[in-house]
Amino acid sequence: MLYDKDVTTHYLDGKKFAFIGYGAQGHAQANNLRDSGYDVIIGVRQGKSFDAAKRDGFEVYSVADAVKQADVVQILTPDEVQADVYKESIEPNLKKGATIGFSHGFNVYYKEIVPPEDSDVIMMAPKGPGNLCRRTYKEGFGVPALYGYYQDASGHAEDKSKEFAKGNGAARAGLLKTTFKEETDEDLFGEQNVLMGGVTSLIETGFEVLTEAGYSPQLAYFEVDHEMKLICDLIYEGGFKKMYEDCSNTSEYGSYIRGPQVIGPESKKAMEKGLKEIQDGTFAKEFMDDYRNGFKKLYAYRAEMEQSQLQKVGDELRAKMPFVNDADKYSTPEA
Repeated sequence: MLYDKDVTTHYLDGKKFAFIGYGAQGHAQANNLRDSGYDVIIGVRQGKSFDAAKRDGFEVYSVADAVKQADVVQILTPDEVQADVYKESIEPNLKKGATIGFSHGFNVYYKEIVPPEDSDVIMMAPKGPGNLCRRTYKEGFGVPALYGYYQDASGHAEDKSKEFAKGNGAARAGLLKTTFKEETDEDLFGEQNVLMGGVTSLIETGFEVLTEAGYSPQLAYFEVDHEMKLICDLIYEGGFKKMYEDCSNTSEYGSYIRGPQVIGPESKKAMEKGLKEIQDGTFAKEFMDDYRNGFKKLYAYRAEMEQSQLQKVGDELRAKMPFVNDADKYSTPEA
């Protein structure tokens, strides 16, 4: 891990940054870089993000006009639209030798975007949601980040990625080197198999087992969904050790016995298959094909989820727990 004291170069000093996108990450990174003394402008289309950037005191332009001025272009639009935005508004307007930055390697790794050979292509990927990055920066700290590069035209791409991370406050918490391939593979794998896909499927299945056995849906919700945050917070604070120390011996013993039966060899094989389909581009093609077909599959999956009994029971119970709304403060989606 690298920290502030380890980042001593100054290749980004005096450079103009254009942030393309002003959602949760764009807002956080742009404000953090500006507060660190960098010259920052915003490139977005007219709408909510444009107005928000204006209110925050930035000079705001169309994407094309922002890119024309920039020495560093940080692309923070959603994965599915990045290639279109790049081809239509970024690529034709890039300065010769401009540095191009990303916080996720998806489009470069899968060659949806092919940068010009004279550009450094760097990554600065905070390991936390945008609003948390902003809050911790203002508190004098930060969240850890990954740094690295895909293309080193200048010979200084790695240093630029570290400087970018330092300007975002991430070097206060720690920087870890990565590659576009590694970050993309691990990020997609974690989301699909553990953090989102795995966890939601586990919760949904546990809810079904309890309700189909005749137990109250409300009780089932509290047992397998609501309490998940409590357990995850303990793991976040001190790993499995703290989680087990703060729970009963009964629960600890039972988890050692039953956990590997639920998430066992078959689950591992499914995860290995999922990783292979990330590595060979199968998932990326499926995702982009669905986007180009109007996201028919995604919207169908989303509608099914919203109509599930678990979601409806949870909505009713959360409406009676106003303290839960505080959790939204640091998880605002990209605008």
